[in-house]
Amino acid sequence: MPRRYLSVNILKDQQEFMKLLDEYEIDIFSISQIENQIDRKFKNLNEIIENLIDKAFLSRIERGKYCRTNFRDDLVIGTFITKESAVAYWTALNTHGLTEQFSNTIFVQTPHLKKDKTIFGTSYKFVKISPKKRAGIIKQGYGNHSYPITDIEKTIVDCFDLPQYAGGYAELIRAFAQARLSSEKMIGYCQVINNIAATKRMGYLAEFLSKKGLKTFIRFAREQVNPKYNLFDPKSTDKGEFISAWKLRLNISQDELLGIIQKQY
Repeated sequence: MPRRYLSVNILKDQQEFMKLLDEYEIDIFSISQIENQIDRKFKNLNEIIENLIDKAFLSRIERGKYCRTNFRDDLVIGTFITKESAVAYWTALNTHGLTEQFSNTIFVQTPHLKKDKTIFGTSYKFVKISPKKRAGIIKQGYGNHSYPITDIEKTIVDCFDLPQYAGGYAELIRAFAQARLSSEKMIGYCQVINNIAATKRMGYLAEFLSKKGLKTFIRFAREQVNPKYNLFDPKSTDKGEFISAWKLRLNISQDELLGIIQKQY
């Protein structure tokens, strides 16, 4: 690999590159796309970027991906470095205001394999999903601070599908109770994840709470009920009342459910 020349002073081509980033309002970029974004070719782009990193004008996120030194939007960075990704699970619950509990880890969903890593002191957990489960993604934020995130219904369904990434079952129950949910979206996303046990749990909870606007979803969920009993909390003990209509065992009692839902932060 050829050695790169690191200049002591900021040179003209480095100045021009930073000026173009300013003009196009670019804070985060990949080396494979930046020249198209700024409509300019540079003979020695790698050398320019290495010099700007050395002078602390830019920071390297990972190989081929960079940002301005003062750019530290964790959600943007996490989704920028992963193809077809979205902020999801516990992080999405918090971003949508459905939990005040905040994880030190950013959860990102993607159909591609990506190793967990720490960037600028922030830990990222990349959860690989089947491509068919990639749905319900919206954009949040503006400009360089925009990022893909699962919408409220998909976030809820995803968390019931993979509750180990939801920040705790009690938090998920509270989030479900306070969220305004669309029957149509809930049905669509349950069909996408194809997890009957998760659908039964959400259907039972919606019925127990007399959740407004979810009668159609409750009917759909009832139609999915199979003969197999599942624990209401899949990570808790095998005990509690059997609910035959939903083929669920309430290892969290109805009184406990009400206590969880009514708990104030």
